[in-house]
Amino acid sequence: MGLQIDRLDVAIEGIDILRDISLNVRENHMAGLIGSNGAGKTTLIRAVMGLLPVRSGSIRFAGEELAGRPAHERGRLRISYMPEERRLIPDLTVTENMLLPAWALGLDDADQRLEWIYSLMPEIADFGSRKALQLSGGQQKLVALGRALMPGRRLLLLDEPFEGVAPVLARRLSSVLHDLRGQGLTVLLAESDDTHSADLVDDHYRIERGSVTADTTTAA
Repeated sequence: MGLQIDRLDVAIEGIDILRDISLNVRENHMAGLIGSNGAGKTTLIRAVMGLLPVRSGSIRFAGEELAGRPAHERGRLRISYMPEERRLIPDLTVTENMLLPAWALGLDDADQRLEWIYSLMPEIADFGSRKALQLSGGQQKLVALGRALMPGRRLLLLDEPFEGVAPVLARRLSSVLHDLRGQGLTVLLAESDDTHSADLVDDHYRIERGSVTADTTTAA
């Protein structure tokens, strides 16, 4: 059933940010959301995560209505979010940062999940004992993705995953996302352009001034 957003309106401090947004991310597929800075990408993702209130409209995942429900309930549905700014805790190790969601949600299979993440990205296992502040920006992006994958085994929301990443690490991140296509995940990937994601996503949307349209010029 995937992620279904229907006629969504979101306002922040009385200012309309998102207007009549409708889009569909099919189950086990990856959709791209392309828009410039300030177009509303982050606002949309934060609304899906319950971090911003919804004025009107519907957000459904796997048949369950999310609009108006507290943010912590996303964990039960195995929904997760990788923010653009990473938000790692600098003084914790890489492994500790990735395990934080499992501790918060009381997941009883955290060790197995960690091994799965390490199998996807063996390089982060190599510096698992290092503190997050010792990593490069690109390495931190990989760790942030690993942390998001800890609880987010059904729906993953990625906000500018390639932003500020060196080309070699951007290619590696793209490779990891490609590998995730066969893992049963539904993914919404928000970017300023489709330089890195054009070959990854199944469906394409554009957001401008808080409104979304299907991008039929790049859709397969």
